[in-house]
Amino acid sequence: MTDAAQPAPQAARARRRIRWPKALRSAPLIAGALISATIILLAIFAPFVATHDLTQMDMPNRFSGPSAEHWLGTDNFGRDLWSRLVYGARISVTIAIIAVTLSAIIGTVIGLVAGYFGGWVDLLLMRLTDIFLGFPPLVLVLAVVAVVGPGLLNVALSLVIVSWTEYARVVRSTTLSLREQNFVLAARAIGASPARILWREVLPNSLGPIIVLASLGLGTAIIWESALSFLGFGLPPPAPTWGWSLSYGTRFMREDPWMSIISGAAIMVTVLGFNLLGDGLRDLLDPRHQTRGKS
Repeated sequence: MTDAAQPAPQAARARRRIRWPKALRSAPLIAGALISATIILLAIFAPFVATHDLTQMDMPNRFSGPSAEHWLGTDNFGRDLWSRLVYGARISVTIAIIAVTLSAIIGTVIGLVAGYFGGWVDLLLMRLTDIFLGFPPLVLVLAVVAVVGPGLLNVALSLVIVSWTEYARVVRSTTLSLREQNFVLAARAIGASPARILWREVLPNSLGPIIVLASLGLGTAIIWESALSFLGFGLPPPAPTWGWSLSYGTRFMREDPWMSIISGAAIMVTVLGFNLLGDGLRDLLDPRHQTRGKS
């Protein structure tokens, strides 16, 4: 039985291999990767890319437009908008990565356990998932942030509460289709423990949907973080969050529309980049799409 089942994991690994020549021909994937990489690099190297101190004020030059000294102009306190933009990228990307990583871990574990064991375990975990899905996401996030208070980690944890359910449902569905495959049955026959089967056999074959969800989830998390900051539930000032800058800039639309325009454009471009990356990875990792491409 073990010998007969050997081709199955090999075929599964072959399906998981990324076809790099095809990846290089995917315009959405390349565009999304370039945009996402640029934003992440700006976030990592913000102290070196910023041209001014975040709190440095230049009141005589408040509401100034783009110039050689202030590349994107200044705000109502004369603070450099470019410097605040790149530090805002660091905040948004950090919160998004924390939220997506924790959501993926929690949701994947729950989905693997529910899909593999089935029965009352599956019933209990999926009903728990349904309970979280039953709450309006915005209300749940606002309630959590209102209880735990503002802060980078608190905002990230509030996003985890509304994000892990997607991973749980997708991974459970994938696990249900994998647990009866020959390579899983072969692993059971040789006495492998459920933990080893889930870790060595089922999880690697579930990585495709998880990667796609995580890529799309980064953009969604940035939208959530910006929305919370816009409503005043994100990091408090003077933190240069994009959502707060967008909200505060609406007060000065006549004097200086740059604050809102730049912050809104940063959110739009960043989310677009992560969505293009997720769409490109979905097309690349989807076996059905690859099969159509061969025919």
